[in-house]
Amino acid sequence: MTATKTEYQKFFPDHFTLETPRVLLRLMTQQDFDLLLPLTKDQSIWKYFTNDLSKEQELSNWMQKLLAERAQEVRMPFVVIDKHSNEICGCTSYLNISFYDKRLEIGSTWLGTSFMGTGVNREAKFALLSFAFEVMKMERVEIKTDNLNERAKAALLKVGMKPEGVLRSHMLMHDNRRRDSIYFSILKSEWEERKLHFFPEML
Repeated sequence: MTATKTEYQKFFPDHFTLETPRVLLRLMTQQDFDLLLPLTKDQSIWKYFTNDLSKEQELSNWMQKLLAERAQEVRMPFVVIDKHSNEICGCTSYLNISFYDKRLEIGSTWLGTSFMGTGVNREAKFALLSFAFEVMKMERVEIKTDNLNERAKAALLKVGMKPEGVLRSHMLMHDNRRRDSIYFSILKSEWEERKLHFFPEML
């Protein structure tokens, strides 16, 4: 007798991918470590990231944590592949997935420095938002970032995310700084308008 699949398993089988003309998102595996490692060496990437993944052991521990959360069915960790060069260029995730609340977060996102500003992140966000609202039927998608990270905040505004507020002293950073986090979101009722306004080239 076949075991009944959970909602998570229905949406995220091992072969699951998301795709746009520019990017392919597929399940992160432990075998991706050697491909991700060279991308992590620029320490400037980690200024606003909770972990310093320029350290090999830290990258390994971080990947193991993400894959453990996949096993718990609360996260779907992706590697981001640039289809123009067929190279892995970074990572992103669905996390804090709540099917009961119809809510999830997009986060743990980073790119190697040579892929920043190339449009890869924008298309990855479009793929993630589209699937969350149109296939998973989520009511809310949220993203949080360091309130000091002006580049990230500007990028979130450019994909139609709405700022909601700041959680003070919210997270401990790898350099022992207490981070204030700012939350952004889009609601299902806003998605069609946001998609037309912010992603016309994708339609």
